[in-house]
Amino acid sequence: MVPSTINLDAYLARIGYDGPSDLAPTLETLARLQLCHATTIPFENLDVLLARPMPLDIASLQQKLIVDKRGGYCFEQNTLLMHVLLALGYQVTPRAARVLFAAGRGQNTPRTHLWCEVQLPGSPAGESWAVDVGIGGLTPTAPLRLGTTEAQPTPHDVRRIVPGDGPHTLSKFHQIHIDGIWRDVCEFTGEAMPEIDREVAHWWTSTNPASKFRQNILAALATRDGGRHTLATREYTHRLGSTIVERFQITSGEHLREVLATRFSLAIPEGTTFGIDGL
Repeated sequence: MVPSTINLDAYLARIGYDGPSDLAPTLETLARLQLCHATTIPFENLDVLLARPMPLDIASLQQKLIVDKRGGYCFEQNTLLMHVLLALGYQVTPRAARVLFAAGRGQNTPRTHLWCEVQLPGSPAGESWAVDVGIGGLTPTAPLRLGTTEAQPTPHDVRRIVPGDGPHTLSKFHQIHIDGIWRDVCEFTGEAMPEIDREVAHWWTSTNPASKFRQNILAALATRDGGRHTLATREYTHRLGSTIVERFQITSGEHLREVLATRFSLAIPEGTTFGIDGL
């Protein structure tokens, strides 16, 4: 990919970036960008439910996620970050994955998740990092080193990348350690996801009635203290690590808009309805 025009100052202000001031394309800068992004720009699918256009060109993404202070899902979030990283001098390859956390490894979920493989300038061939700011309440808050199976602590949890076996010998699995066990987050083969494939997967995800993004109101945001806010239609949860700090049911459309505003910094106009479960 060729870096496109992006307003880095506006992006850095939006995410409250507080990393190295020289923005040198180092691992330290990369890690701080990912943490700041994941704890500022919420994951959400509201425009899918409102049947609004969701273009992936960089001008539209900057308008929505930076200027309008909205969030988005993987195709929006990781495409924006990819352009930022390219502009800063990182080598970035968009990759495809299958999300497995809810379905389990035995299910053949669609390959409709976008993440970024990032290589630092001057690093040895084959040494790269998985960066993902768009997988909802499971969004990692630090880069994950590819090429090792060791557990990797992040500010919010512990992750690892492991090879598959049996029918999955060509795959690798991004896993999270949660509730005392390792669970698959997503499966990938290392296949690149060029722009045309991202557009097709984005269209399917946002328009197919069978897509979970058409069937649920979703929002998620990590916090700097190690917590996470998540919303799944009528259920809101605030976790700190593995501890549930608060959980309650959404009782009305007005209540939903209040939660979106106060917990996810999403200002939704009064009277907006999403057509899901009476909300």
